[in-house]
Amino acid sequence: MNALTKYWFLEGFDLFQKLSKSTMMEMCTMLEMEHIDRGNSIALQNKDNKSIIFLKKGTVKIIDSMNDNAKFIVKTGNIFGELSLYDADTDVREKALALEDCIICYIKADQMEALMKQHKSLKNGILKIYGIRIKKLERRLQDLLYKDSATRIKEFIMDYINEFGQEQNGKIVAKNLLSHKDIASLTNTSRQTVSNILSTLRKNRLIDYGSGYVSMNINELTQ
Repeated sequence: MNALTKYWFLEGFDLFQKLSKSTMMEMCTMLEMEHIDRGNSIALQNKDNKSIIFLKKGTVKIIDSMNDNAKFIVKTGNIFGELSLYDADTDVREKALALEDCIICYIKADQMEALMKQHKSLKNGILKIYGIRIKKLERRLQDLLYKDSATRIKEFIMDYINEFGQEQNGKIVAKNLLSHKDIASLTNTSRQTVSNILSTLRKNRLIDYGSGYVSMNINELTQ
């Protein structure tokens, strides 16, 4: 794949907005691009080299390798595998699964580290992404301590729709990419509790969902 195509790939990432075109083109020579079909795993380590992965298209689920529970969801325009820059065992403890057909680019972790040393904005951007991930984990812990199961599930669904959805006729509609088991893992509840709460929210017309979508009225999201 030529460098211009890879350059187009990287242009949509906020992480690279402060880099010069020449730096971006240099970075493109280090990238490998790949199409991943829905349901397939995405290797966080390739040929004994850990990778930082940029998601150009699709949605990816990061899974705890020890128990197969969902840890977080990555959407288009974001990166994953960045923990390999700070944690030597991340490739052992985490794996990635494509929830949709995806387009990714990946770069070796040691090459990314070298670029971060040369470009402060890139280093700060990675640290910001890492910090956001930590904050989300801290919020989940706080929710577990201070909120009941029903509240955690309801707020998770609202956040999910708001982050992954698009406006359609007065509603925010998102693809229904998560199983009840995934939602249970991400809210520290059980599948049965998730099923019961979702049914109650639907009965009370707070949300609507089917096999391919989940939605909520815009005024519910802004309350």
